[in-house]
Amino acid sequence: MELHAVADVPEIRPGDDLAGLVAERFDLESGDVLTIASTVVSKAEGRAADLADFPASPRAREIAGRLEELTGEEKDPRFAQAVLEESTEVLMEAPFLLTESRFGHVSVNAGIDRSNVPDHDLLLLPKNPTASAERIRAGLPTDVPVIVTDTCGRPFRHGQRGVALGWAGMPASRDWRGERDRDGRELGVTVQSIVDELAAAANLVTGEGADGTPAVVVRGWEFGDLEGSNELFREVETDFVRQALRGWSYEP
Repeated sequence: MELHAVADVPEIRPGDDLAGLVAERFDLESGDVLTIASTVVSKAEGRAADLADFPASPRAREIAGRLEELTGEEKDPRFAQAVLEESTEVLMEAPFLLTESRFGHVSVNAGIDRSNVPDHDLLLLPKNPTASAERIRAGLPTDVPVIVTDTCGRPFRHGQRGVALGWAGMPASRDWRGERDRDGRELGVTVQSIVDELAAAANLVTGEGADGTPAVVVRGWEFGDLEGSNELFREVETDFVRQALRGWSYEP
């Protein structure tokens, strides 16, 4: 498998044709997979915003005030309001905001970014990353799968890694259940999140900060002869960590 960063992608503006920009800079081939960072998808879709767009509600002021007390750092209640408006559920209010987005992704601060937004204060996640991936895929001259990626932290581990927010043209996972290991034992629970693994691999190439390489082409990878599934985000009924958080409150 090879990973190729798409070079010389310019600063993205609202309305820019991401598929066209990639196609001009890289000759896609059948079998490739295109990963593209949610930051540029959001910019193309006009998802940049200012703090002034989010007048703080009493709840946002309360959340910001408590976070200030816990961290000793000034917190803008308008940012808390933006997080609330971009979320369908708040799982934790302290010591940080952990929320679920409209499309099911659970992340800190609703995934709102404050880096690399030259003309605004905030960059919100795409409203529907899978629909975004479908639009980009439809605009490419070669029919290849597309994955919209982001970076976020992980429970129980330090550091961030790439994950998939939306995808088109391929299943989210491949199902190894029913296959056998080297000792002949049947696998009973292994479902491999392919879109997340490709997003993490691409993140090694895109980097972080000021690298400016938001698109990566994965070449030479094959899904294999396995069943696929588009299930990625857990339903509440089977998400026992989320259920536990609903009855938990932070005590410093």
